Amino acid sequence: MTAVQDSSTTAVADRAAPPRRRARLGGDWRLAWIFLAPTAVLVGALILFPIVYSVVLSTTQRHGSETVFVGLANFAALVHDRLFYTGVKNSFVFTVYSEIFKVTAGLVAALLLHNLRRGRAIVAGVLLLPWVVPTIVTAFTWRSLLDPIFGSVNTVLTVTGIGPFLASINLINTWPAAWLSDPTLAMPSVIMVNVWKGIPFFAVNFLAGLKAIDSGLYEAAMVDGASVWSRFVHVTLPGLRYVIIVTTLLSSIWTFNNFDLVWLMTQGGPGDATAPYVLVAYTKAIQQLQFGPGAASTLVLLPVVGVLVVLLVRMMRSGDQRTAPRRERLSAPQRRGIMIAVVIVGLIVLALAGPTFFWRAAVLLGVPALLVLVVGWLISWLAARGSGRASRLLQGAGTGVVLAVLMGFVLAPLYWIVVTAFKSDLQITSRMSDLWPTPWSAEQFIGLFTDQPFGIWYRNTLIVSISSTALTLVCASLGGYALARLRFRGANSFTTTILLTYVMPGALLFIPLYRLLSGVHLTDSLWSLFLTYPTFTLPFATWLLMGYFRSIPIDLEEAALTDGCSRFQAFRKIVLPLAKPGLLAVALFTLTNAWNEFLFAFVLITKDELKTLPVGMQSMIFGDVVPQGELAVASLLISLPVVLMYAFGQRFLTEGLTAGAVKG
Repeated sequence: MTAVQDSSTTAVADRAAPPRRRARLGGDWRLAWIFLAPTAVLVGALILFPIVYSVVLSTTQRHGSETVFVGLANFAALVHDRLFYTGVKNSFVFTVYSEIFKVTAGLVAALLLHNLRRGRAIVAGVLLLPWVVPTIVTAFTWRSLLDPIFGSVNTVLTVTGIGPFLASINLINTWPAAWLSDPTLAMPSVIMVNVWKGIPFFAVNFLAGLKAIDSGLYEAAMVDGASVWSRFVHVTLPGLRYVIIVTTLLSSIWTFNNFDLVWLMTQGGPGDATAPYVLVAYTKAIQQLQFGPGAASTLVLLPVVGVLVVLLVRMMRSGDQRTAPRRERLSAPQRRGIMIAVVIVGLIVLALAGPTFFWRAAVLLGVPALLVLVVGWLISWLAARGSGRASRLLQGAGTGVVLAVLMGFVLAPLYWIVVTAFKSDLQITSRMSDLWPTPWSAEQFIGLFTDQPFGIWYRNTLIVSISSTALTLVCASLGGYALARLRFRGANSFTTTILLTYVMPGALLFIPLYRLLSGVHLTDSLWSLFLTYPTFTLPFATWLLMGYFRSIPIDLEEAALTDGCSRFQAFRKIVLPLAKPGLLAVALFTLTNAWNEFLFAFVLITKDELKTLPVGMQSMIFGDVVPQGELAVASLLISLPVVLMYAFGQRFLTEGLTAGAVKG
């Protein structure tokens, strides 16, 4: 009753307001800002203000117990900072190579799933697993698999002869390979793991894009006699252009500012071979307590990130109108020429950044691509000669081989987690029963709960994840609805702000947030995580729900308003029930991100009794002493809840992504 009275009062006030004010501010401005107030406060306090504060910090230095103003001295010092220069180069190499391989592998996976007639849901669910499992699990698993003594990668490659062959053609310097301790192999190894984790994100988005392409275009191309390759080049790629650009830009921003994976796998080593610029900023600000130089290290690259963000914002803001006819500023040959020039310049820069790395990556990418082209040409040639049966058999065999390789690449690390969790310490250290525990043992489960405060870490993670998800859902629902439905001045500006904060990397926030929270004595408190987690969950949730609310027919709300419902009642009784898939998708994403979050928890929490699961698991490793069995059990227990949530919510996730993230 109170909600009805408040809404009625607002409506009366709006009608009584001077026409000039309503024309200037919009018909729904009062209600809109009531809906937007929680989101505006959180975004302003947790994202916008810390960014401004980071700029202020970058002009200061700590001298003893005092902080003094130094102007642009911190930025000038970076010009001669070798470690910072190395970090920038590492971030660039890590990002570009990761995106090249993720786009390629993600496109292959999406095409396989799109053309798969049987078992598509099962294969898609399996393919989603690397994206679902926490980063700490990914890092620990691959770190153990790549271990030169206890890892299984060297063993498998030696038995199959692949490892010695790679060494004989100089793709690897020596064999057996020291994957994470060899400066020439550490960066490729981390990139490979990042690609493993990123393939599902690209595959899911590309699959949604493939489903949106009109099947009539393929039918017309086939009638005209177009080959498989021609249909791919002239129908598939143009149809996926928007999705490819948006997905790659978004992933590039995240990858360029990646901290978790590199820190957990190599801590920037050996030496500084894998240290990204974010790790340099962390070292300066958190370890050395030089917040000014640390903030400068992140802000100096803001223009680079800013260019990517502006491009992404323009693409995503134009997403709703991308199918409408519009006048192109550049002709097709001009766009093609610019694209070729960008690719050539990028290849030159990559070659200069690491010539050896460049030609090795070219071989790893070029040889499979050449094989695919040859097989595709054979399939088209056989079909043209009337050998339809042979063409279909070859196509089926090729698809089966690629799918088997892809599934093996995805499942092998996850299988290793399961079998290691049920081995005894003797089996692990002696390499007995490497692929199958004999006998199966619960020793590691007992050791984990006896030797480590794992239950406390689990409780802390549950508290923070559920509470931050609930806060995000309430604020995002109200804010997303106001931006999607209500008419008020400033809606476009607020939408742009939400999108900018959505893609804003956490690397720009952890230093000012740490400084602000330590100033009010909130570090080493679960409150610090509850307050900071919305920085990466709220903008995304608001953006996705805004797109989902727009997909709901407005006629239903208008009918409810005509029947006497207030706007809030229409939102609560009509829109929210229809938006359940979007709400579940948002809840799934935000809960997963909060469950897996490492950087903020690592920076803000140092006490064992307050650590979350990712930080607690990282603290179990002491130098070279890695309790592989207990870590495998912890990885299994931390991954199971997320995997089960995605298994039950996969349908809602797909629907929410399609209606929200793609359309929004």
